[in-house]
Amino acid sequence: MVSSVIKCNGLTKTFRQGNAAVEVLKNVNFSVAAGETIAIVGASGSGKSTLLHILGGLDAPTSGEVTLAGERIDQLKPAAQGALRNKALGFVYQFHHLLPEFTALENVAIPLALRGEATAVAKAKAQEMLAEVGLSHRVTHKPGELSGGERQRVAVARALVTRPACVLADEPTGNLDRGTADAVFDLIMQLNAKYNTALVMVTHDPSLAAKMQRKYRLADGALQVVS
Repeated sequence: MVSSVIKCNGLTKTFRQGNAAVEVLKNVNFSVAAGETIAIVGASGSGKSTLLHILGGLDAPTSGEVTLAGERIDQLKPAAQGALRNKALGFVYQFHHLLPEFTALENVAIPLALRGEATAVAKAKAQEMLAEVGLSHRVTHKPGELSGGERQRVAVARALVTRPACVLADEPTGNLDRGTADAVFDLIMQLNAKYNTALVMVTHDPSLAAKMQRKYRLADGALQVVS
């Protein structure tokens, strides 16, 4: 039986709005195995990003369990959560969130530096990863000198440079034109297959969601399988 990279049981999330309680997630049960690609779709405000943040330990559930790489990330202290994220996860967002004062190489090397790897080793691995995403000629360029598609490629390289067990992607192509979006998505899928990295992607794009192995819809707080 294939073990799960991420698994959650009975997950709920409730926000307070004045005197009212808004239940965004209701008894969500979900798992992803190594190498799987999963799309989560749903209307704006349905809780997709909230679910992704809870899976990554960036937000806490109101109740339920979240296991990442065999550890209950929802029960860890912040420092331990951060260490586990750095070990097991990569993140790609709609907006690249690159540090503008750093070069592409330096941005990609950051997760490795946070692990305590030597600067020379981190930069060598970052350079190798930038070559994987077709940017070996842009390593010394800062984000402001790159196109939108190139910035997202750098973000993909940063997410994968640690060889994570899973990548969590929140609308990773939502800020790109159709052609660039397709190219970046295809790159993510190629690298997912090459490194056997699980991929959980939130998207509004039905054509991209259709290319994933499994698809879920989040509606009224419930996560439903889409056939």
